Amino acid sequence: MFAIIAENINVMSKKIGAAMKAREKKPIQELAEKLAANGATHLDINLGPARKRGDELMDWVVRTVHEAVDLPLYLDTSNVEAIEAGLKAHKASAGKPVINSISARPERMEALLPIAKKYNAGFVALALGEEGIPRDANERGSNVAMLMAQAMEHEIPPEDIWIDPIIVPVSSQQQQVMSCTEFIAMLPEIAPGYRHTCGLSNVSNGSPDKVRPILNQCYLMMLKKHGFSGAILDGLDTEILDIARGKFADLEKIVSDTMDGNEPDRSKLSDREADFVKTTKMLAGQSLYSDSWLEL
Repeated sequence: MFAIIAENINVMSKKIGAAMKAREKKPIQELAEKLAANGATHLDINLGPARKRGDELMDWVVRTVHEAVDLPLYLDTSNVEAIEAGLKAHKASAGKPVINSISARPERMEALLPIAKKYNAGFVALALGEEGIPRDANERGSNVAMLMAQAMEHEIPPEDIWIDPIIVPVSSQQQQVMSCTEFIAMLPEIAPGYRHTCGLSNVSNGSPDKVRPILNQCYLMMLKKHGFSGAILDGLDTEILDIARGKFADLEKIVSDTMDGNEPDRSKLSDREADFVKTTKMLAGQSLYSDSWLEL
């Protein structure tokens, strides 16, 4: 089953951020219940840096959410103390919590891998090294291999590790998107038994609002084609949720055929189907990105 990690409980949300600050449970619990009803398998709790009393806030948010729903949580903050507080508060009956994330930077691995082991938590292995965003598929592979090796030393099994290749905006880094896709295609061979996740909407950051949905939807189909097993996405977007659950099999086949070089006859396609062909080709680097690629 494709893992749907809902991104919506985020301190950057005006409503949710205000509720966190005021310690007001109702808006957070109503959102958690809605995300669960929509089919989320996990909820991402994003507190940002949470520098001031982050441990207290994470403890409160985790307990608040688990009063409403029994779903495993991704704990998303750069504050190590807040991560540990969230792991302590996480209900065992809700499933395995996940640290989001641990990069291939020594200080992050040294601080967080022992905590993951101590609390029997999963973690997101972020393909980010000391030099920042990896330049190509090989550098992504090198960073993830380092994380895999360190996790093995801490006796954290592959099934508890979620590999995140770092999705970047196609509007400004088209070549990087291609490198990311290349790395994703390598994962079944280089990391069998590991799970996968990513910030899906990153691919459309910086693009006009009207084309962001098709970018997210098409790239999700491309990820699934390569066996990707989960994504952090908008748990209120019913169309992206339906794609995650495989309800657009015909459209996924069109995307898959296009990726394989078997582009369908566009004269036999609907306008929407033709747009997915154009978008697949652009994301694969067969045409250049512009804000008007669908009009060409």
